Amino acid sequence: MSSEAGSSPEGRDRWVTAGMAIVALSAALSSFAGLYSLAVAAGWQRWLAPLLPLTVDVYAAIATRVWLAGGAASASARHFARWNALLAVGLSLTGNGVWHLAEAGLLGIGWPVVLATGSVPPLMLGLLSHLAVLHGQDGPDVGTAAVLEVGSGPEAGSDEDAAGAEAETAEDGLLAAARAADAEYRASHDGRPITRDALRRALGISTERAGEVLRAVRHEQRAAGSQHGQ
Repeated sequence: MSSEAGSSPEGRDRWVTAGMAIVALSAALSSFAGLYSLAVAAGWQRWLAPLLPLTVDVYAAIATRVWLAGGAASASARHFARWNALLAVGLSLTGNGVWHLAEAGLLGIGWPVVLATGSVPPLMLGLLSHLAVLHGQDGPDVGTAAVLEVGSGPEAGSDEDAAGAEAETAEDGLLAAARAADAEYRASHDGRPITRDALRRALGISTERAGEVLRAVRHEQRAAGSQHGQ
């Protein structure tokens, strides 16, 4: 017999889950209806009006997911996503509030509302594009981080040779890790070389940095192949 009535074997309360589903569905439907009506009142064609609630609510969901993704996203991506999730929720609340005030005859749909409504889709697109770029950068650039760490000490300007040596050591370590990741990838993928995205995930570096390291590894492999061929 379970320890608590209404709880699943995994310990999740089915009443809470059902309540969350009902509230989420009710909120989504009511928000959609309010923003749709606001778009129509602001001059949008009826077949385009659903795009306003879809733009706002879907972006709120994406931003919230990235915000709460934990280790799956970089700290900068989660920070940016948090503020954008709050912004999207605020836009949804404001849009629904404006429509209900207008419907009750307490507010007129003037040019500020029309202008603000029309500005929402391009604003959301710009924010989502920036969030997508940040989300693709899973971790700090290892080589750059090492150089910055060396150059941030109190004697940074007085020991440039040591800084250069440290940076070279970090670069060599990154290349060695990339070679090992490539060998492991080939072993589990029928000899196919590692891809840029797989290398990025394996080393925890940015997409741009992964491309640079991958090119260096490929150059080494081609040079080694040429020597063996002679």
